[in-house]
Amino acid sequence: MIPREEGERDEARAVYVISVAAELAGVHPQTLRIYERRGLLAPGRTGGGNRRYSERDIRHLQEIQELTNAGVNLEGVRRILALREEVRRLREELEGTKRAARDAVEQTHRKYRRDLVPAPRGALPVRPTKA
Repeated sequence: MIPREEGERDEARAVYVISVAAELAGVHPQTLRIYERRGLLAPGRTGGGNRRYSERDIRHLQEIQELTNAGVNLEGVRRILALREEVRRLREELEGTKRAARDAVEQTHRKYRRDLVPAPRGALPVRPTKA
């Protein structure tokens, strides 16, 4: 685990109760329950089963609200969010593949440099060119 600077918040840490999360996201608490039932949101739970929301959950809620305010129904929101997550995952995978390819090319170049032996100047015969 990477140590955090003092005052830095852990965005995944579930700390907000449902009423506070709803207020921060600008929705009614019942809306959060509906989103959870529809699979749009998965808040953390305390030992007693109470919901707790993180900063990341709040941003996710705001994203859902933006889509619903634009006229997208909840099934559409679910699909859009799933596609966004897939795009994010594929971008990460692509970046990893690019890094691996760059590393392989660099390793190959290093190998070539090690295998090459400079030839003395003038030691190679020159072929006459056809006119």
